[in-house]
Amino acid sequence: GAPNVSTATAVREQHGHDESMHPCAPPDVVVWPQAVGQVQELAALCHRCRVPMVPFGTGTGLEGGVNAVQGGVCFDLSRMDAIADLSLEDFSVTVEPGVTRKALNKHLRGTGLWFPVGTVGMRGV
Repeated sequence: GAPNVSTATAVREQHGHDESMHPCAPPDVVVWPQAVGQVQELAALCHRCRVPMVPFGTGTGLEGGVNAVQGGVCFDLSRMDAIADLSLEDFSVTVEPGVTRKALNKHLRGTGLWFPVGTVGMRGV
């Protein structure tokens, strides 16, 4: 519905570029799934209709990976921000794709752990 889907020009342009030098290439529509099942349904629909899918996190990338050069559907994953599991014993945490480094570090505060910039191996749910 409307709070989870937008075709507004300003929203599409916001999601059509990152911090790279590449010019804005907005998607045709932006959606905000809030659960894995919604992502699966949207991806299946896009696949069936042969519509490009572009994932969007925070838009801070430097590679132009969010530019929808062929249009399509932008999946803004920022509302999928749950931290599902933390294991202090093996230093692992399971997160949804919208969890930011700052949010994760806030969650980890008091455990003696932190997630520094440039860490590789972050995997979502």
